[in-house]
Amino acid sequence: RFQNAVVPAGPQAERIAGLTSFLTVVATVATLVVWVLLAYVLVRGWRRRRAGAPSDETPASERTMASLVGGGVALTTVVLFVFLVVTVRTGRALDAFGGERDARGTRQAPLATVHRGAAAPLVIEVTGHQWWWEVTYRDTAPSRRVTTANEIHVPVGRPVHLYARSTDVIHSFWVPNLHGKKDMIPGYTNDTWLQADSAGVYRGQCAEFCGYQHAHMALEVIAEPESEFEAWYARQLAPAAVPTDSSVKRGRDVFVSNSCMMCHAISGEPLAGSNVGPDLTHFASRPTIGAGTLPNTRGHLAGWIVDPQRIKPGVHMPPNQLSPADLNALLDYLRSLR
Repeated sequence: RFQNAVVPAGPQAERIAGLTSFLTVVATVATLVVWVLLAYVLVRGWRRRRAGAPSDETPASERTMASLVGGGVALTTVVLFVFLVVTVRTGRALDAFGGERDARGTRQAPLATVHRGAAAPLVIEVTGHQWWWEVTYRDTAPSRRVTTANEIHVPVGRPVHLYARSTDVIHSFWVPNLHGKKDMIPGYTNDTWLQADSAGVYRGQCAEFCGYQHAHMALEVIAEPESEFEAWYARQLAPAAVPTDSSVKRGRDVFVSNSCMMCHAISGEPLAGSNVGPDLTHFASRPTIGAGTLPNTRGHLAGWIVDPQRIKPGVHMPPNQLSPADLNALLDYLRSLR
């Protein structure tokens, strides 16, 4: 998917884009002025040497030159001070978006539930793994918590309080159209706020080198109207559908009788409750597999199951040697998890 990282789609990204534009314009003007002055000095010196003119290094010219240099230093100092002021103001505006902090720097924001109305912030915990994203929607009622992977659904215009953590190495959560980068450090939880002001799909990426497959650690933020988000959330709360088709039933048996259940969880399936890998309860509704590595199609999924190391070397998922009949049944089962 093509990603344009300089088009803001939320208030935080708007502030960062404004700061970036200001710094870029001023720096461009300053660079052009320096190059024009340099060209003027070089051309003037070349013409004087060609004409055999005597040196104009007189006390008066030296005083003029000293004044020009001093003025340039003063102007540079003023510009740098303006940069400092604008940057600090932008940083304060970014930090103030999610509410005030107390004297210890802890943000004073409640652990809001998902369904307290459109004005309440959505609280999401994103955990970085090598090399995929675990996404948990917090709620004060455990039965209303939702876990998915490599995608974040948010309602348009609603603030999102995002907690970022890691289980292995340092990752960095970055959705440039919505906000800047936030490091995910093992043993420590960072938090940030973002908001999408228009519907769309915004690509995110790990922005901190985290190992062999760092480049293949992407996610998508899907911003949608409140009603569509509520419908999506209601579907996520439901357990996986009970297999009725014979091939799907066989695929379920293949899943629980092989190593799949040792790493993945499926809500409603008592034999699949591990959290080593992504939760697969509604796997078929996700647009990609392997954290954005491949589209979530039947053919790509088959290749991923049989030999993930060929597609994403170093990933923690092992190869699975299945017969063609078992593989097709397993594909039917996984494609039914919507």
